[in-house]
Amino acid sequence: MSWMRRPAWWSVLLTVAGALLFVRLGFWQLHRADYKDGLLRRYAAAAAAPVQRFDDVVDHLSADTYPRVRVHGHYLVDRVYLLDNPMHDERGGIEVYAPFLPDGHRRLLLVDLGFLPGNGTRRRPLPPPLPVGPTTLQGLYQPSPGHGLEMGGDALARQSHWPKNTIYLDMKQVATDLQHVLFPRLLVLDPEPATAYMRRHRLDFGAMTPARHRAYAFQWFTFAFVAVVIFLVLHRKKRAPGRPRDEST
Repeated sequence: MSWMRRPAWWSVLLTVAGALLFVRLGFWQLHRADYKDGLLRRYAAAAAAPVQRFDDVVDHLSADTYPRVRVHGHYLVDRVYLLDNPMHDERGGIEVYAPFLPDGHRRLLLVDLGFLPGNGTRRRPLPPPLPVGPTTLQGLYQPSPGHGLEMGGDALARQSHWPKNTIYLDMKQVATDLQHVLFPRLLVLDPEPATAYMRRHRLDFGAMTPARHRAYAFQWFTFAFVAVVIFLVLHRKKRAPGRPRDEST
């Protein structure tokens, strides 16, 4: 090409390698977005699916399924966990979790009772008492929300009074705190008009939603385009300066 200088081999290699890497990362982000869109569709379908017996699905469960189950057992009524960080609106509030022992099992099932709205003050709302004795629960059996880095280590181990407060739901910490084995997933209860809790079935991806993955894909594709443009600009031939005009007559 007459308008380009001959590039060094290493500059061509770096540009091609960089552009291919950025494109590959972009397509990987698109793949993750499509995968999570599929999870959301299956999750939405599960919320309206027929109810199954907990014992029929708990040991025969694939990673990407979210069965709606009914389970019989009883709560450990004196063991409640309050998740402090969710914000459904400007009033704040808490997400309430309680361990439940299904009939015929030795493992505990952690139950998400729902979101208890605050009143706009710093005073934490108090969860209603749990039912005592045999209880039947119904909801989605799903993975627990991810947890981040909790500064200061395990906050549950430092608390001696119930209910206990936490800013992340760490299933391993809860199992250690209860000194009991937990089922690997938790039960998110179905909405119920008569309860004080706000319940909404949702699959929590944290910050990495499908839309965020697509935004990152666009970013990586832009990097690939910019890498090629920079290569072309740096290797463009400079125009020769024009010859001075002869002003003699």
